[in-house]
Amino acid sequence: MPRAAFVRTVSRLALPALLALLAWVAAVASAQPPDAQVIAEALAVANSAERFPEGDPMAATVALPDDWAQNHPRHDGSVWYRVQFDPGRALDRNDLLGLYVQRACSALDVYLNGRRIHSGGSAVQPLARDCAYPQLIAIPGGLVLSQGNVLDLHVRGHALANVASRDRAGGLAALHIGAYDDLVGRFADAVFWNVSIVKIVNLALATLGAVMVLLAWVNRRDAPLGYYGLMALALALLSARHWWRGVPLDNATVEFLVCMAFTPVLGLGVQFLLSYAGVRSRMIEAALLAQCVLLPMSLLVAGPSRLFSTTSAWYVVLALETLGAMLLHLRISWRDRPRDFWPMAATLAATAAVMLHELAVQRGWLALPDSPRLQVLLPLILLAFGARLLLQRAAAPAAVPDLRYLVDARVREVSAEIERSHAEQAEARIEQVTQKERKRIAADLHDDLGAKLLTIVHTSESERISTLAREALEEMRLSVRGLTGKPVRLTDALADWRAETVMRLGQANVEIDWKSPAEDSDQVLAARVYVQTTRILRESVNNIIKHSGASHVKVRCAVHGDSQFGINIQDNGKGIPMELDGKLDRGHGMTSMKQRAKQMQGQCLVESGPGYGTVIRLTLPLGPEAPAAGAR
Repeated sequence: MPRAAFVRTVSRLALPALLALLAWVAAVASAQPPDAQVIAEALAVANSAERFPEGDPMAATVALPDDWAQNHPRHDGSVWYRVQFDPGRALDRNDLLGLYVQRACSALDVYLNGRRIHSGGSAVQPLARDCAYPQLIAIPGGLVLSQGNVLDLHVRGHALANVASRDRAGGLAALHIGAYDDLVGRFADAVFWNVSIVKIVNLALATLGAVMVLLAWVNRRDAPLGYYGLMALALALLSARHWWRGVPLDNATVEFLVCMAFTPVLGLGVQFLLSYAGVRSRMIEAALLAQCVLLPMSLLVAGPSRLFSTTSAWYVVLALETLGAMLLHLRISWRDRPRDFWPMAATLAATAAVMLHELAVQRGWLALPDSPRLQVLLPLILLAFGARLLLQRAAAPAAVPDLRYLVDARVREVSAEIERSHAEQAEARIEQVTQKERKRIAADLHDDLGAKLLTIVHTSESERISTLAREALEEMRLSVRGLTGKPVRLTDALADWRAETVMRLGQANVEIDWKSPAEDSDQVLAARVYVQTTRILRESVNNIIKHSGASHVKVRCAVHGDSQFGINIQDNGKGIPMELDGKLDRGHGMTSMKQRAKQMQGQCLVESGPGYGTVIRLTLPLGPEAPAAGAR
């Protein structure tokens, strides 16, 4: 059989197998124990005395089991029970007698003929939470009379109003007295069905939940698995009370913490159903988050004395909410995933039946079951469905993701593309406005300031003022050229630099040997790179004329690939003075030269030694889009 077909067959058989298992669990759990002397009524009195209060006028005969939720709904504290029994044939056979108590919530002390023979649970607050644990007490043969034995049982528990669940209210089950060895088997069965089975199924559920969370973490597209795994872990965590009986917290705090876990568990369940159906609603997500705040706030406002009534109202709200999510999921599944409809319908129907049964128990419409139902059946249902989920994931080809995820990914790609397009358009508009403003400033400088400087050059009678005005005019024209942003051909830039350098050095009687690339290149310089390079060359020529004392200068220009060009300027002057050795950046304007080159993502290196001249190696980028951040 092919692997995929095998997986489908197993997943189809998982639900019928689960239903058969649930039926077997219910049958075994409800089976009657072997015969024993059953005491079904007792004299009861609500009193916190250290011994049974003899002659108390409030004492009355009650039927066992005595459920405080029905018979003492507002009583919180202690109730004494008194029964009488005769040992019968067990004493004749010298058998050890035993007392089996199916449920005593929460703490139980037992006295036989005035002598204490058992103490179960703390006698002071906080009381031990032993409601789910059956108790088997050995009756010492030396204290047993042939007839007329008196058993006093002291039960300490909580009123229904002070707990969140009916099964944690105080109470005492019917008493079974018989041979201790006969009762051991009954006690072991009760421990298994009341406690051990809860631990086992919830531990398995926690393991499955951890696997689901890990799978969702590895494959982020499997969000439903993540919600399922977190829900399973949270639900399993609620069974911690079966592992930790002696919680060092008072009843109100423990009940409040348990209630706080309801909304996250059901919220994760709703999110799983919606996510598995391919639905996402931010309104529903916000409502689920709001519930996680509203429920604890309502409990705090109501106070511990109205805990049960408050949580009962929330039970109804959360149950209706969960049923609504189930119906919505089934509707979408019927429309979009017909193959998944019936398995999911059976699973959700079983879940709804368990939840409705628990709701009926909490409302008092049904009697408390002998063993827990919700804590066992719901994890079993989730385990079966979780196994089916894993089998489906194993059968599905890994290379063919769900269409919903493909659509989501495509939507994200289109959204990102639109955002990039908008960003590029915004940058283009900003650049267009910036360029327009640069041209306006350049025109103003050229037409206004340039005309005035030119007038000073031609009309000033002072040679110094005329020279300064001419230099300012040249610097202004250079700045205007940078503002216009028009790229400059490299060959034109080299010709301009050569003409200016040869003229200035010639006026200072310094010979120059200039060599540029022979070929006519089409490469260009950004306008600002051209401006900054011109200023670096001018500063270099100033240093040669004013400080070096050189008589000869050699200039070499070269192009390095398609992205950079270099200029080396070497003189035969006296070099950098000794007092500036190691401090080249502090003299002769070299700091500004290096900063200008760095702003263009270039480099300016200075090599010198006293008596050996100075070499300036300048490397700058090519291209019309060369960076010009911070250019001055």
